[in-house]
Amino acid sequence: MTQTNKPQFWQTTSLEAMSTAEWESLCDGCGRCCLIKLEDEDSGAYYATDLACRLFDGETCRCRDYKNRQDLVPDCVKLTPHEARTIKWLPPTCAYRLVAEGKDLPDWHPLVSGRAESVVEAGVSVRGRVFASEDAVPFEEFPSRIRRWPLAWPRGAKAAKRVTSGARPK
Repeated sequence: MTQTNKPQFWQTTSLEAMSTAEWESLCDGCGRCCLIKLEDEDSGAYYATDLACRLFDGETCRCRDYKNRQDLVPDCVKLTPHEARTIKWLPPTCAYRLVAEGKDLPDWHPLVSGRAESVVEAGVSVRGRVFASEDAVPFEEFPSRIRRWPLAWPRGAKAAKRVTSGARPK
């Protein structure tokens, strides 16, 4: 567990001011952002499926080619502080979204727990929940793979609280 008496970098540093290492460490490795999302063109609503990006590794819940992902998957979003504040399909558990909203990281986040497996144990990870890769299912069948859980806070996972210590820059 991280020390609670000393504010951590995500509690005191704006997303824009974070180092590359700090930024990358915010990712909890849940894999929810790597699931295929569909947008209703009429309403603008987003829906998540249980289909994963073709580069997603279901065992590690990481990208198989993170460095080249945007060349290989042109619609892969490179998350930036602006996107963390504006993308509507980011899961509510996403550390980038939480920090952008002025919230602390939950107890199960690896930066807090000190253990990568805490994400799986809290029910936040997609490990074991991905139906298939997007390449294995015809596009016409994507709507039948829509699921609520990827864009919801898991019942067993404790919600993040607002940061009350330290003055987080915007």
